Amino acid sequence: MRDLHRDNVSALLRYLRRLTPPGAPCTAEDLVQETMLRAWRNLDQVPTDPERQRRWLFTVARRLAIDAYRKTQTRPVEVGLAETELTASTNAAAETAIASLTLRHAVGQLGAGHRSVLLELYVNGYSVDEVADRLGLPVGTVKSRAHYGVRHLRNALMNS
Repeated sequence: MRDLHRDNVSALLRYLRRLTPPGAPCTAEDLVQETMLRAWRNLDQVPTDPERQRRWLFTVARRLAIDAYRKTQTRPVEVGLAETELTASTNAAAETAIASLTLRHAVGQLGAGHRSVLLELYVNGYSVDEVADRLGLPVGTVKSRAHYGVRHLRNALMNS
């Protein structure tokens, strides 16, 4: 494998640099590395004759370059955050109001125990242990009430 790498890596790199455009996400160095990795994984298929080895490596490299090019053609164009226009949808205010009303209604349906645990955990920001101490409850009860309370709220929001 070392001989294969030593004898062919510089020629492969020159070849792949001509096939990959500047600024491409997949560079020629990456493709050479992938070509050598494929050769190592399929060492039993690599010919022993130096000329046939070179042809085999160049075929693998060319196919990898074609695959990398095709991937860039099927992906949507990447846009930086600075280029996007952050505008709210026309229904955003209505959706927010509906979600808020639904959440208030769902919180109102919770029992006092569940409501107090959720208030302490998610509004006041206390840990489970701190909530257990503040409310005089076992830690397991706090976890259970938090779980069932959040599940109730999630179901209410999903079904609205």
